[in-house]
Amino acid sequence: MISLQASDFELFGLPTAFALDRSHLDLQWKSLQREAHPDRFASEGAAAQRIAMQWSVRINEAYSRLKDPLKRAAYLCELHGAAVNAENNTSMPPAFLIQQMEWREALDDCKALKEADAKIQALEKLLAEVDASHAQVLAQAAHLMDADHNYTTAVGQVRALMFIEKFAQEVQHGLDACT
Repeated sequence: MISLQASDFELFGLPTAFALDRSHLDLQWKSLQREAHPDRFASEGAAAQRIAMQWSVRINEAYSRLKDPLKRAAYLCELHGAAVNAENNTSMPPAFLIQQMEWREALDDCKALKEADAKIQALEKLLAEVDASHAQVLAQAAHLMDADHNYTTAVGQVRALMFIEKFAQEVQHGLDACT
């Protein structure tokens, strides 16, 4: 059996890469959960059930990390010695900082609109722009990790994705408030 300290990729029998087959990941998760389910060890006593519970928790944590592209990207960078450190390192390229300011201003402008239909339309347009940027940055991060194996540079893209996802949630919250 694989060690609890194995990487998430090893645990799921996947190559250590950003790109993955989500349906294969889901199938592996179900299979691993069946194998490690504590009920399967009911007749073996409390110690065996505790170990099975540890495995079940470990499998779920790994699955949660691997199925989410942002978490997977951060995890991959960290596996290769390039910690994201988003809490301590907020430096970003000037162009990205300018984009952030423009989006913030656009969101403020949307919120200031009085007519509901105009506000919804403006927020949807902003969300589409943010989603397009998210897709572009995610593709760049994937290329940096899988093709270039440049995890140090990919860290910047991961931090950008963190901001973009958080901002997209703010825009979505604004849309939800309108409906």
